[in-house]
Amino acid sequence: MPRPPRRWRCTATPYAPCGRPCLAEPGKSWWLVCGLLAKLSLLSWLLPREALDWQPGLIASQPWRVVTAAFVHWTPIHLVANLAGCAVIAVLGARAALGRREAMAALVVLPLTQLGLLLRPELLRYGGLSGVLHGLVVIAALSLLVRAGRERLIGIGILLGLGIKLAFEAPLGPVLRATPGFDFAVAPFAHLSGAVAGALAWQLTFRVMAK
Repeated sequence: MPRPPRRWRCTATPYAPCGRPCLAEPGKSWWLVCGLLAKLSLLSWLLPREALDWQPGLIASQPWRVVTAAFVHWTPIHLVANLAGCAVIAVLGARAALGRREAMAALVVLPLTQLGLLLRPELLRYGGLSGVLHGLVVIAALSLLVRAGRERLIGIGILLGLGIKLAFEAPLGPVLRATPGFDFAVAPFAHLSGAVAGALAWQLTFRVMAK
């Protein structure tokens, strides 16, 4: 007696027109933003830093530095440290199922972080993604904070931990300081600027997209 044909279980993901649900999947847009930040940092490593980094005296005539400064890194350790931070934050956002609103807020953080550096004109040159990454942490934490149960507690814990870190860094002190284990000077005020930018971007984006 012939055996009946074997039936294979369908495991394909359902297709949706225009790809809209693709970006609407929880965490998908956040992954894309974090991946973009990492790729632009790697690309900028091959380009002349002098044309991209933060120099307040050149912002009026070369406004692209408001964005490109975030992708400039001074040493391989500087680059690897920020890429690692970007990966951790990407995983955090995916686990927290952050969506398009949070991804849009992350993009707003990018220029806002550098614009905040205008408050410290003595910082004559700056490059690095760490300020923006602090903003992304704030966005993730605030998004968890408005949820219920354990997620709210996690959001509170992240914000408390970040606040303690910023306080120990003394961002209103010297604009640059040496940090053991790093071969580049850290700009603590950029971390504070990024955190504030994250809070502003989160509030602005959620108000606009809620309409």
